[in-house]
Amino acid sequence: MSETGGRPRRAWIARLSPRGEVGLDRAASPRAIVEDAVARVGADPVRWAIELNSVVLRRIVDEVPVLGGSPAAVEMLRRGNEATTLRALFTLAEGPAAAPPTGEAILAGIREFVHRAIPLERVLHGVRVGHAATTEAFLRACAGLVGPEEAVAEVTAISRELFSYVDELSDTMIRAYLVEHEVWSTSAAAARADLVRSLLSDAAAADVDEASRVLGYNLRRTHEAVVVWSDSPKGGATLQAAAIELLRARGATTTLVVPVASGRLWAWGTVPPDGTDGMDGTGWTDRTDQTDRTHPTGSWETVTEALSRQRMQAAFGAPGSGVAGFRRSHREAQRGERVERLRREAGRAPRYATAYADVAAIALLATDLDAAGDFVRRELGGLAARGAPMEALRTTLYHYLDAERSLVDVARRLHVARGTVTYRVKRAQEVLGHDLDDRRFALHTALALAEELGDAVLLPRDVER
Repeated sequence: MSETGGRPRRAWIARLSPRGEVGLDRAASPRAIVEDAVARVGADPVRWAIELNSVVLRRIVDEVPVLGGSPAAVEMLRRGNEATTLRALFTLAEGPAAAPPTGEAILAGIREFVHRAIPLERVLHGVRVGHAATTEAFLRACAGLVGPEEAVAEVTAISRELFSYVDELSDTMIRAYLVEHEVWSTSAAAARADLVRSLLSDAAAADVDEASRVLGYNLRRTHEAVVVWSDSPKGGATLQAAAIELLRARGATTTLVVPVASGRLWAWGTVPPDGTDGMDGTGWTDRTDQTDRTHPTGSWETVTEALSRQRMQAAFGAPGSGVAGFRRSHREAQRGERVERLRREAGRAPRYATAYADVAAIALLATDLDAAGDFVRRELGGLAARGAPMEALRTTLYHYLDAERSLVDVARRLHVARGTVTYRVKRAQEVLGHDLDDRRFALHTALALAEELGDAVLLPRDVER
């Protein structure tokens, strides 16, 4: 594979290079596509494009958050935007005719947006944001690599060519969106997804029996909701099978699954409220009851092991009855998912399975993250400072209060000596500047938030993390 590639019609293109250490292995595109790009324009320009894609992706997700939504959805967006960046690079280097046809990475993103019911105007907003950021980067690079006598003409030409490029790209994406929307909107999957969203937004207006018939899922039963997600854009069938397995392990007799994004789905299972046989008093017996009535409720360890094995995470709501319980359990599962995403941002080890009951207090306290952060920093004072030493003091003090001041319990939990616990508690109290019994509940709450969410509450939101 050539390290310099061919001769581009613009010599300065070959001199593009990333600012940081960017390897070709960081590309989102398949290896064959990357190798072809290197052969055409050189390795350094491709590395530059990979680095630029990361910058543009952040800007798109910041300005049009709905285009993200999950790590897997962001990864799909990264692949699609990298493809458009490389096509723009080829357009400038070799001429508009050299740009390859719109690839699968871009079309897969369009299908994803349609299935997630993201309006076309939001998709085009993302295209405009990406185009502006990409054009800005090319113009800045050109100004630094082209002599002053050529700069004006070259910048004008680049602007014109990139405008034509994004105009053609937008037309292609609009056509692809409308075609996919027409197919999707007439499908049974779309009807089910629309009905579920309607139930979640306005349960009072639903005809429960008719909705149950359409969904093939008895809404009058007791439901346990789960949100399942993965960092990689796994196929829908893989996620769906995992969700059904999890709910069966939780004792569900029937399930309802709704994909909502690449690598993310919502699901519900009908669970007996008191270990009964699945009859709800209305004469309705779920279709799988005859074979699954004796299915044992799996342990939490079984669920966690299954998720760990498939490298997925899941958040469960508490069971609830009827349509109101269907909605409430789903809201709780979403809150549990949000807590896990915040913990991930804080660098905490992932919990593969999360029960809302275990994180409800943190979820509610973190509903307003800015206010939660103000509270934590105010209550902890100097103890909210970043760094490993202060984190050790916070963790030790949190477990000390949680264990009702048992040095033995804390030493066992943290795998340290009792003397270490004693020292850290004393030092933490010195940093706080007041007795631990002063505002004990507020202190314990602030420590719990810091323990779970880290920088999300230890730093103001406008501070670089």
